[in-house]
Amino acid sequence: MAANENDREVSRLWRIVRTTKQMCADRGYELTEEECNISLDSFRQQYTDETGAPQRTKMAFTARPAEAMLKRYTPLPRAGQSDGPEPQIGTVHVEFSGSANIGIKDIKAFAQLLSEKNYYTGIFVTASAPTSSALKIIPSLLPTIMEIFREEDLLVNISRHELVPKHLLLSPEEKRSLLERYRLKETQLPRIRVDDPMAKYLGLRRGQVVKIIRKSETAGRYASYRWAI
Repeated sequence: MAANENDREVSRLWRIVRTTKQMCADRGYELTEEECNISLDSFRQQYTDETGAPQRTKMAFTARPAEAMLKRYTPLPRAGQSDGPEPQIGTVHVEFSGSANIGIKDIKAFAQLLSEKNYYTGIFVTASAPTSSALKIIPSLLPTIMEIFREEDLLVNISRHELVPKHLLLSPEEKRSLLERYRLKETQLPRIRVDDPMAKYLGLRRGQVVKIIRKSETAGRYASYRWAI
């Protein structure tokens, strides 16, 4: 790869890694401001070889959920339950693949790594789209949670766009309070699909409720709520 081609690819992957880490931080994982806003020079020093070519294997990272995230993912206690429920979240592991073909073998290998290392969630960022057969096996890999992102979808952080309102995941307690306050069932709330770009950015799961805060010329700010389906 020529030097100018290296520079273009390094710059592109720098933006992708930066967005990926910002996404994980926005979900509630423990990542520093420095990690989320790494400079291009620092990225080049850490993630390229002696020729200046980017090395995706070096870009992999893990992050633990912060206390606030653990709370948002802890189910409400059931009647008669002596011990509090365990949070339905844990360490996330992120890998980047430049392979031109992502098939069943690649997905299974990533799932095996998540299982062996006891990672709760895996995010697989790929240069090319996985085959349809590879995507179909992902639901069978439960309880491992695996998310696939194309590199091109992470070149820009959509949550930072001025036209995208703030999305905040409600905890189970906040969700219950919301439904009681308005005397609603969750099925009566407006809906958001889990494959919606912002839902995918936040890793929303079916049944969760997200608060969407929009700017208003008259009210300043106003909130609406969406039920993930």
